[in-house]
Formats: sequence, C-alpha cells, structure tokens
Amino acid sequence: MRRYLTAAGVHAEIAPDKFTAGGWVLCLDGAEQSHVNFAHPEEIFYEYLRRVGNVVDVVAPAGSPITAVHLGAGALTLARYLEATRPGSVQTAVEVEPELPGFVLEALPLPSGADVRIVVDDARAALPHVAAPGTVDVVVLDVFTGVAAPAHLTEASFYGEAAQLLSPGGVMVVNVGDDAGLTFFADQARVMRSVFADVWCLADRQLLTGLHAGNLVLVGGRRPLPREWAASFEAAGPHPAGVLDGARLGELCRPVTYSMASINGCRRPAPGTASRERGT
Repeated sequence: MRRYLTAAGVHAEIAPDKFTAGGWVLCLDGAEQSHVNFAHPEEIFYEYLRRVGNVVDVVAPAGSPITAVHLGAGALTLARYLEATRPGSVQTAVEVEPELPGFVLEALPLPSGADVRIVVDDARAALPHVAAPGTVDVVVLDVFTGVAAPAHLTEASFYGEAAQLLSPGGVMVVNVGDDAGLTFFADQARVMRSVFADVWCLADRQLLTGLHAGNLVLVGGRRPLPREWAASFEAAGPHPAGVLDGARLGELCRPVTYSMASINGCRRPAPGTASRERGT
C-alpha cells in the first residue's frame, strides 16, 4: 500500500516484511520507519524498541493495564505491543504528520477494543492535553534522528513538562539515535539527569564504546529506579545487553576526550547515533 502524504511531502509505503512471517514495514521516502508483526504484536523486531518493551514489562505487575503516552506514533508498534501484553491499557499516541495515522490504520488496523487515542500535534504542544498530571505510567519519546532532532524536544524544560505527567512510579523512556561518538546522546542524558531523580541507559554493549552509530534508550524516573530492574533488563536482551545505572551513565556522559573506561564489561572512548527509525 502506497500513498503520497501531502502535508509531509513524503511517499509512504507499508509492505510485507521479507524476513518476518506476518511482519509489515512502514517506509517514508524509502527509509524504514517502523516494523509491525501484525500476526504477533507481542513480538518486536527492532532491537531498541524491544528494550523499550522491556521497560514497559516491569512498570507494573505482568498483564495489568497501564496508562501510556507515545510521543511519535509511527506504525503504533509499541501501542499494539501494550494492547497484546497488557489488555485494557489506556494509551494516547501523538503524531505530528497529520496523514500518517490514517494511512497506517487503514493498512494495519488496531485490534478491536484497543483503547488508543490518536492526537495529531507537535509532541510538546500536546503534553497538556494528553493526560492529567501524575497519572501516566510510561511516556515514550521516539522522534529523535540525531542532531537533526527538533530543538524544543531536547530542552530540560520539555522533559520537566513530560515528567509532570508521570505517576510517582512512572518512567519516561527516550529512544536516542546518534552517530559514533555519542555526542547528542550524551547531551540528552545530561539534560535528563538534570530533571529526573534517576536515569539509566539500555543499549547493545558495543554501542557503549562510542565507536558505532545506533540507538540507545534512556529511562528516567521521578524516584530512584528499582535495582532489580537491571538484572531483568540484562536477561531480557537483546544480547549483548548493556545496562548503565545513574552513576555509570554519568561516567559515560562526562565531557572527556577518548579516555578509555570499563563500562558493563566493555571499553569505551568518551562521548555522542543516526536513527534508522522514527516513531514506533
């Protein structure tokens, strides 16, 4: 299925995935944006999004519904995952491209009964309207494409506004795509650490060397994140799974120049990766 999205000025296509039975891929101007396993939405193909799913898995008892806000909708992969693993969850997905949600839902409808509200708006502008303060279990930001990210979504004030939505035990999860060197990632980690009580990083261990481009996931909480989560994230993968808690993340993000340090069993030069995906 193909369509020209006039507002965005891009060609959108949803086509079967050649490598996954039941899988579909959303592309914009030929660039992969999202992957959906329509037959098994509980399966997540992209590694970084699987790590986001691991966070969603531990914020509440298994199977219980939660409240989630997705900033960056894409093909609604994570919203589908939540409905499959936590039926009855209340979700809001914010997408800046006005024609994209309709195109996606025409090709890949949500399950009957899924409580997913679609809001067409800028991610920051939508925050006051997506949920009452203190009621959201997970806010997921998945719009970054490295240094080309919208500046108003990289500021401490934006993260502060998003944090106000979170319940006391809620978390904000941010996908950061960056180039080798991790300059943009390190900057966003420092900004989040100035806002949240605790911030961790989940990524392939090789990415933590700073030598490769890729996607890293930041997790921020209004209070210290449970220590037992670290073992859960490492065991859940994808492997090799690297988990940096607040102290070790702070070490990674120090503005030093190629000083080697051991982090989670790997060595890294100091800080800054281009995202292959935008949205989920």
